[in-house]
Amino acid sequence: MIIFGTFILLISLTTWCSWSELTQKTLHDWMLDSAGLWVQGLLIPLVQLTCLQTLYQQLLPHWQQGLALHPLIAFVLSFVAVDYLYYWNHRFLHSPWGWFAHQVHHTVSTMDVLGTSRNTLWSSFLIIYLWVHGLFIYLLNDPTAYVLGVSLTAALDLWRHSQFSPQPGSWLYHCLSGWLILPQDHGWHHQSAAQACNYGANFKLWDRLHGTWQQSDQWPLALGQTLHLSLWRQLLYPREIPQATCMQTHSLD
Repeated sequence: MIIFGTFILLISLTTWCSWSELTQKTLHDWMLDSAGLWVQGLLIPLVQLTCLQTLYQQLLPHWQQGLALHPLIAFVLSFVAVDYLYYWNHRFLHSPWGWFAHQVHHTVSTMDVLGTSRNTLWSSFLIIYLWVHGLFIYLLNDPTAYVLGVSLTAALDLWRHSQFSPQPGSWLYHCLSGWLILPQDHGWHHQSAAQACNYGANFKLWDRLHGTWQQSDQWPLALGQTLHLSLWRQLLYPREIPQATCMQTHSLD
């Protein structure tokens, strides 16, 4: 419900506030975004989770619901520990080995919730979230708190790809900007320049810790990279453009 409610809210706000930008999307963009939301954002995660549960039942039949964790620990495991794993997973997707499967996501030229799952359709299999989440949902005797962390991370991911960031100087900005990745922070990750930064999902801590943080109260001037491939190549096999400079980082700390 958290994910669905966040999506509906952001879609409504985007339609109300940015209708002119939505109408400038090409048919190609709409098809990429729609396919990503339905296939990579919904269908593949559900299929993958179902298959993992079946696999674990065959391989680890006596481990199902055998792990007892305090709800707070389960939540922190999901919301914090897995977030750190994802930071390195995201770095891998920007490496010469993973970039070809991730580059379609960086063709978004405007930050809106519709582009959250724009990607090569099978690239979700390379995202560590689904593999780890499937395992812990199988192992935990009560996965409620863990799933709450999963849902909150997914909701923040939708928000992070929107343009609704708190205004610098506002009380909300002061409350969140010190630790949470805001939409404008993630906008710098999507900047058109080759240098990549701000790989974190939930927390800024990981980027600051590893020197990949770029701080700015403003949005970048231009977003998105151009990919000269057909729609079907982008959805299924976008291996064409090497991004050797993708591992360059820039830190203003």
